[in-house]
Amino acid sequence: MDIVIRQAVPGDYAALGEITAQAYLRDGLLDFGESDRYLGELRDVAKRAAAADVLVATRDGTLLGGVTFVPCGGPMADIARPGEAEIRMLAVDRAARGRGAGESLVRACIDRARATRGCTAVVLSTQRTMHAAHRIYERLGFARVPERDWNPLPDLDDITLLTYELTL
Repeated sequence: MDIVIRQAVPGDYAALGEITAQAYLRDGLLDFGESDRYLGELRDVAKRAAAADVLVATRDGTLLGGVTFVPCGGPMADIARPGEAEIRMLAVDRAARGRGAGESLVRACIDRARATRGCTAVVLSTQRTMHAAHRIYERLGFARVPERDWNPLPDLDDITLLTYELTL
């Protein structure tokens, strides 16, 4: 059966929070591991769902992963400017990777952005080591925008997030 993308429901929140947290932990994306304060944000799907659109990918009823889509001007945006939507916290369960769930989630975000009145671009931040995600973004037409790279923790010099943009 095909991958289904749908809006997350409260029954998905705990599992998606754990998939997201484990993806970041196991891929070494949290500088402070289990004690990283961002881990709580990754697990708190209910908070994200109250402020943005949380989408999930499923196959045969099994949750594969999810993403947070921030429409233009949404409170969850980190880097979006007026007229831009933002993609955040894309994560796919390790066992489900390489089967199209991540790309399907990103495509769903692009479709939502195109359907959002006044939205002219989609932006996202990614870590340097997220090579599989970079390949998805580039395959779908996103381009690097180095002048928008940023550091979420300015007191730590070695953390720079890369910015990608897709003009709609």
